[in-house]
Amino acid sequence: MAIQKNLCLAYYSLYLFLERKELIKGPLRIYHMSIEKKQQEIIEEFSVFDDWMDKYAYLVDLGNELGSMSNDEKTEGNLIHGCQSNVWINAEIKNGKMTFKADSDAIITKGIASLLTRVFEGETTEDVLNADLHFIDEIGLHQHLSPTRSNGLISMIKRIKAFALAFNQRK
Repeated sequence: MAIQKNLCLAYYSLYLFLERKELIKGPLRIYHMSIEKKQQEIIEEFSVFDDWMDKYAYLVDLGNELGSMSNDEKTEGNLIHGCQSNVWINAEIKNGKMTFKADSDAIITKGIASLLTRVFEGETTEDVLNADLHFIDEIGLHQHLSPTRSNGLISMIKRIKAFALAFNQRK
């Protein structure tokens, strides 16, 4: 089990490193996966952990790998209200697909933002609007968050879907 966990973490860390160094452009791998496949991948990654302390540690790792937004991007318009901590999410449309940047001053929340942006990255506005995010319950995230973090999670999802709706209306 430990080998599987380490391989999972190593694979994802390598991917994020290559992306950050721009050796691959954009989240190439997830552009070719459906929302469902991305959710299944996350479920599989979390299944290698036996307890929630390990899952929290993985969320911290994901948050650390996410990178950060510039201060210019951390605007009131990108701030997610309803979160215990400060969380910023920004979205753009490139070639008909949504791209995201996210950041937070709380590392677990940043890990949660990393999961959400990973699932929605490279998707069409229609797919984002119609997405059923079952991975949140399947990995046990909802049950293991404090009420304020749960509210923050819901607020992040609502903001991402609001971006999709706004981009959809511009068509």
